[in-house]
Amino acid sequence: MHVVIVGCGRVGSSLSRRLLDDGHTVALIDKDGGAFDKRFPDGFDGTKVVGFGFDRDVLAEAGIDKAQALAAVTSGDNSNVIVARIAKETYQVPHVVARIYDPGRALVYRRLGIPTIATVEWTTDQALRRLFPSETRTEWVDGTGGLSIVERSLPDTWAGQPLDALDGGARWRLIALTRGGRPQLAAPKLVGQEGDVLLLAVTGDAADELDAVLASGTKGH
Repeated sequence: MHVVIVGCGRVGSSLSRRLLDDGHTVALIDKDGGAFDKRFPDGFDGTKVVGFGFDRDVLAEAGIDKAQALAAVTSGDNSNVIVARIAKETYQVPHVVARIYDPGRALVYRRLGIPTIATVEWTTDQALRRLFPSETRTEWVDGTGGLSIVERSLPDTWAGQPLDALDGGARWRLIALTRGGRPQLAAPKLVGQEGDVLLLAVTGDAADELDAVLASGTKGH
């Protein structure tokens, strides 16, 4: 697979190395030609392109026409989103992601169909997971905000009860759980145990109802 990466900083250079090690071809774009020597003092096995990632000639030099993926990971939110939109809308690159620093923009960009990585948001989330492992988390939200994958700790009142009772039809569905540190897909006739951590797919307006069902101890109570 040919991948175009815009931004030769710590993220862009690390991502480039990983992709090259995995056998992909990589074109790395940065407006500062010195960035390549700084990040790759022993040389770079991919294609180096000096210029702005939203410049059509620069993208052409990087092989955007044959790219199957593009990552915009510069230090500027606006630049990253512009590059991502050009790649997706003009060149129909199948897999595109943009790094952003302002997590407040993430939902807006996702609604434009641009997957984002919010560095501060991710780091904060990882810290909270370790500080408060029992609290709930949202794992993933689709581009429209209409579907989420959420993590919930199974209340002790559900221990010994069939988890089929947690089926919310078209509103939520149990898809997997972690038990004793080991993940497993949800299966029929699965019975809850203390310490279970659930992974559920939930429609946009059903999370509160799901939490109420979990807190009640049984469905419909």
